[in-house]
Amino acid sequence: MKAYISINKYRIAILSILLLFIGSGCSLTRRLKGNEKLVRKVTIRGMDGEFAELAVNYVDKQQQPNNVINLQLYNLFNKSGKHNIGEPPAILDSNLVEFSRVQIEKFIRSKGYLKARVIDTILVKNKRAELIFTTTEGPMFKIRKIDDSIPDKKVRELYRSTRKQFSHLQPGGRFDTDSLAFDRDAFFQVMKRNGYYEFYRQYINFAYDSTFNSSVVDLRMIIDNPADKPEHPIFTINNTLITISKSNGTKIGKADTIQVGSQFKFVDYSGRFKPQPVVDYIYQKKGELFNSDNQTITTSRLSELNVFRNVPNPDYEKTADSTNRLNSKIELIPLKQMSDRVEGEFLFSGGRYGYNAGNTFTDRNIFKRSVALQIKLNLSMLFDIGRNALNNSGVENQDFKVGASLIYPWIVTPFNLAKPGKQGVPHTTFSTNYSRFYQKGLVERTSFINSVTYDFLETANKVHSITPIDIEFSKGTIDPIAYQQLLKQNRYSYVYLIGRTIFTTGSQYTYQANGNLLNTYANFSYFRGSLDVGGNMLYAASNIFNSHKDTLGKRTLFGYTFAQYARGEIDFRIYRSFGGERQFIFRINPGIGVPFGNSNQLIFEKNFYAGGANDMRAWLPRTLGPGQFNRATTYGPAGTADAPTTGDTLRTRLKYIDQFGEIKFITNAEYRYKLADDFFGSKLKGAIFIDAGNVWRLHKQADNPGGEFRFNNILQSSAIGIGTGLRFDVSFFVFRLDMAFKFKDPQFNGSDQWVLIKHSNELFHPGVFKNNYLQANGESYNFMQLNFGIGMPF
Repeated sequence: MKAYISINKYRIAILSILLLFIGSGCSLTRRLKGNEKLVRKVTIRGMDGEFAELAVNYVDKQQQPNNVINLQLYNLFNKSGKHNIGEPPAILDSNLVEFSRVQIEKFIRSKGYLKARVIDTILVKNKRAELIFTTTEGPMFKIRKIDDSIPDKKVRELYRSTRKQFSHLQPGGRFDTDSLAFDRDAFFQVMKRNGYYEFYRQYINFAYDSTFNSSVVDLRMIIDNPADKPEHPIFTINNTLITISKSNGTKIGKADTIQVGSQFKFVDYSGRFKPQPVVDYIYQKKGELFNSDNQTITTSRLSELNVFRNVPNPDYEKTADSTNRLNSKIELIPLKQMSDRVEGEFLFSGGRYGYNAGNTFTDRNIFKRSVALQIKLNLSMLFDIGRNALNNSGVENQDFKVGASLIYPWIVTPFNLAKPGKQGVPHTTFSTNYSRFYQKGLVERTSFINSVTYDFLETANKVHSITPIDIEFSKGTIDPIAYQQLLKQNRYSYVYLIGRTIFTTGSQYTYQANGNLLNTYANFSYFRGSLDVGGNMLYAASNIFNSHKDTLGKRTLFGYTFAQYARGEIDFRIYRSFGGERQFIFRINPGIGVPFGNSNQLIFEKNFYAGGANDMRAWLPRTLGPGQFNRATTYGPAGTADAPTTGDTLRTRLKYIDQFGEIKFITNAEYRYKLADDFFGSKLKGAIFIDAGNVWRLHKQADNPGGEFRFNNILQSSAIGIGTGLRFDVSFFVFRLDMAFKFKDPQFNGSDQWVLIKHSNELFHPGVFKNNYLQANGESYNFMQLNFGIGMPF
C-alpha cells in the first residue's frame, strides 16, 4: 500500500504545481505603482482587414498586451526584483504610443495609401488601458505604367526576359513599397545566378512620379553601370582550394595534400578525410558561370554530411589577369568524430510504472569518407508492484533492442548511377538489428532484422525512403505453464501469435513532406506515409519449388513458415502559429495491417498497440483496446489476491499482450505556448492537449470480444484523454512532463464510458466505481497518467 500512497502524494503535488503555474494570482494589476496603467488591449480601426492584423505588429513590444500566464509567472517569481522569469507588465507609456502611431502610419502608407493618417486614443478603466489606433486611409494609389532605364544591354535583356517570373509590380496593381523592395532583391538574385559576382543591390533603384489628384503612380526601374565601366563584368569559376583543419581549428603540422582533377586542391591537416565525398558535393565546377545558388547548395550539402561544424560560404578571389575568373577557397573544421546521445521517458500510474531509455553512439567518419557508424541501444521496462502482479514480482515486461548501422552519404549500388544530391544529401543505410521482448510468465520473443535502405530528397521538403530488401527472422518461446493454460482455454490464436518461429522478406517505402519544418513556428502541414509489404517473393519461390506445407497447410522454406502481409501507416499533422512561440498542432495517425496468402494472422511485431507517452497519453503502453474489449468480462472475476482464479492467472500472464489490433486510428490536438524565457536556465513552455482513438481487430475474434472494427461503432469504441504539460527547453533537448486524464474509456458501456465526468469525485480517492473495478480486474483504476520524457511527443 505504501507505493499507492506515495504515488498519489506525488500526483497531488505535481497537479498543484501545474495549477499554480496556470492560475496563480487573482489580479493582473495588483503590483502596479502610483499612476501606472496596464495595457490590456490594442484595437486597429478604419483599416482594411487585410492589413489590420499585420498593423498590430508595429505597436511597440512594450505596449503590447501581456500573455496572462506569463504575467502571472512574473508576478509570482519576481518579488525580489529579479526579472528573469515570465513577462514584465506592459506599462502604458504615451511616448511609445506615439512612436507606435507613427510606425502604423508608415506601414499603411507603404501599402499604397499615400495620404493615410493615423490618430491614437487611450481609454483607461480600473488601471487597464486600451490603445485605439484609428486610420483614415484615403485613396489607394495604383501603378499606371512601368518602364526601365538600363544602359547595359545584357543586363537589360536579362531583366526583361525574367521580370514576369519574379515581379510583384504590374500596371493596374497597388503601389506597394514592399513590392519595390521585393523586386529589387529578386533581380539582384537573378544577377547573382548568372555570373555577376560583383553586382550589388545599390545599383538598383526606383523612380516614381505620383499624381495625387488621380491617385496613380508612374514607375521606372533604374539599373546603373559600375563607375567608369561600360557594362557589368561576368565571372566564371576557376580553381578551388579545400582546407580541413584540426578539430580545434588549428592548421599545425604536416597536411595530407591531394590534387583532384584540374580544379580541386585538397589539404587536410586533420588526417581524417579523403577527398570524396567532399569534392562530390561542391556544386561550383570549373569553367561554369558564377552562381550564388550553387554556392548556397555547396554550403548546405557539406553541412549535411554531419562531419563539419559551421560550414562557411566559400571565399572568392579574382585571378590576377583580366579574364574575370574566380578562385574559391573553402575552409572546414571537423566535428568531434565520436558522439553519444541519450534519450528516455518515465511514466507511472498507480502501482505500475515504467521507463524507456535509449542511447545512440555515432562515429561520424569511418573509412575517412564521412560514413557514419551508429550503434543504438534501447531498453523499455514496465513494473507492476500492485496486488495483481504475477508471482508478486515487479517486472512485467521488457523490450530490449540493439542495432548497428553503416550510413553512406551517397547511393551505394552495383550500378553506375548519376549522383543525386542537389536537393539534399542522399543516404544508403546498411543495418542489422536484434530485439528481445519478454513478458513475464508468458513468452520470450527474439528477432533479427537485416536491411538496406535508400533515402533521397525530391525537393528540400520531400524525402523518399526505399528499403528494397528487409530480411527478418523471429522466434517465440512460450512459458510451459502459460502454454498449457492457453491450450486448455482453446486460445490457439495466441499460441500462434506469440509462439511461432517465422521468417520473411519484405520491402518498405516511406514518403515524408515538410519534416525540415518541424522545429519551426511556420504554418505548414506535415505528412509521413509508409507501406510495408512482405513475403511475396518467398511465396513465389515456394510455389515454384513446390515446398513443404506445415500442419496448418502453410508453405515453408528451409523448414520454417514465412509471413505474407501488407501494412500501411500515415502520420498527418497541421501546424498553425499564433505568434510569440504559440502553436497549435492537429494530428491524425491511422494504420492498418492485413495478412494474406501464406498468413491468416499478422506476425507479433507488425501489430498495433495504443497508449504511452506519444499517442494516447492517459493510458500506459499496450493497455488500451482493442475496441471495446473488456478484460474483466472476457476473463471473469479476478478473485482475490490470495486465491486468484485460473482466469485471473491467464489474465495476468496476457496483460500487455491481449490488447493489440490490426487497425489503428489516433488523433491528437495540442496547443503549445511559452511561459517564461528564463526559468532556472531553461525556456519554460506549456501545453494542453486532447488525444482520441484506439486500436481494433480486423475481424471479429473470440479472444477479443468487442474488439473488432465497425464503422457504425467507431465513436462508441474510441477513447478520449485530456491533459496538460510543461516543457523545459534547454536548447539541446526538451525535458517534458505531461499529466493526462482518462476522459472517455471504451471498455465500459453507455454513459459509464465518460469516466472523468461521471466519477470525478473518485479522481484521487477510492469509491464505489474504483472498488467495483478492483474486484473485477484485481487492480485499481487510475484516472491520471504521468509521463516524463525527453523530446516532444510528436
